[in-house]
Amino acid sequence: MKLRDLARKPLAPGEALPDQIPDTSALPPLRRFLLKLSSIFLPLVPALIACGLITSALNIARYNYPVLEANNLFQLFVIVGNTAFWGINIFVGFNSAKEFGGTPVIGGILGALISHPNLAAITLNGYPLTPGRGGVVAVLLVAALGALFEKKLKKIIPGALNLLLTPLLTYITAAAFAIFFLQPFAGLIAFTIADIAVGVIHQGSIISGFLLSGTFLPMVMLGIHHTLTPIHSELISRYGVTLLLPILAMAGAGQVGASLAVFVKTRNRHLKKTILSALPVGLLGIGEPLIYGVTLPLGRPFLAACLGGAFGGAWQSYYMVGAAASGISGLPLALAANKINIYIAGLLISYVAGFIAAWLIGFDDLPETSEDT
Repeated sequence: MKLRDLARKPLAPGEALPDQIPDTSALPPLRRFLLKLSSIFLPLVPALIACGLITSALNIARYNYPVLEANNLFQLFVIVGNTAFWGINIFVGFNSAKEFGGTPVIGGILGALISHPNLAAITLNGYPLTPGRGGVVAVLLVAALGALFEKKLKKIIPGALNLLLTPLLTYITAAAFAIFFLQPFAGLIAFTIADIAVGVIHQGSIISGFLLSGTFLPMVMLGIHHTLTPIHSELISRYGVTLLLPILAMAGAGQVGASLAVFVKTRNRHLKKTILSALPVGLLGIGEPLIYGVTLPLGRPFLAACLGGAFGGAWQSYYMVGAAASGISGLPLALAANKINIYIAGLLISYVAGFIAAWLIGFDDLPETSEDT
């Protein structure tokens, strides 16, 4: 909106100028934090949707034509489709530092540090480091800590030395926190969940399916879901199918149902557009656009999505639905399911349960900005 347009269109009561930052100091702390999350993640959604559509198409093609795996052009497109997900920690670190009042590029390099592939070659005190461990949660924590420490340093370091010492000390402090605290802590969670998953998956327990699917979205945010990929391969080689993947796939279906409820209830036009754009990707099993663009920034719909997925996971676990392939999810996973009708019924259960949960729990709508009108 230009200045001449402001003269033609009077501001509504409480409406801010386009370049004016709304005052959020009077909002509850949780509400302010959720608004920060929306500012961090919403700019990433277009890239996640674009890469998600490419990845979904490639996953379906890979399942139907396994010979494509050896094709160089196919492998190149896999990289193209995976780029946004590979770099998400860098983007989140950049935006997080900016939102928490730090230098964005320092947040970006902290996200890059957590994702650095060379971490896999390092063992500290007998403990192997893992690239990406801790996921976006670790990046948020590290970037917030870095921003806080940076602001403190700027107050005590003389101006002449500020550019030299502040970035160095900020990066070293936050990096040490990420490597020596978050890596071991996230690793402990990852190994515990993996052990539990293997221990209960072949019992056909409703409770185990409910808990595994209901906690899978937080696993994605912590980067723990990558540790489950070898488990799928091991289960397929041992039993012919993985019973774990159909259970976990229900978490994405819960996202779809919760996001549909948000679409019906929200008055934010930009949020409606985001949901419409991200839903096809979510139906195809790529949940990141809906997680980071819709349910997580709103808070309570994220819990509703977890709950919706939990009901579908309980269904899949009870009927011991298995999948003969990994790497696909959502509707495409029905192609690899040993009980297709039951698997699809579980998807519908998660859609409906996620919708009902989000409708009943509700949410605080995101405020519209001048760009949304």
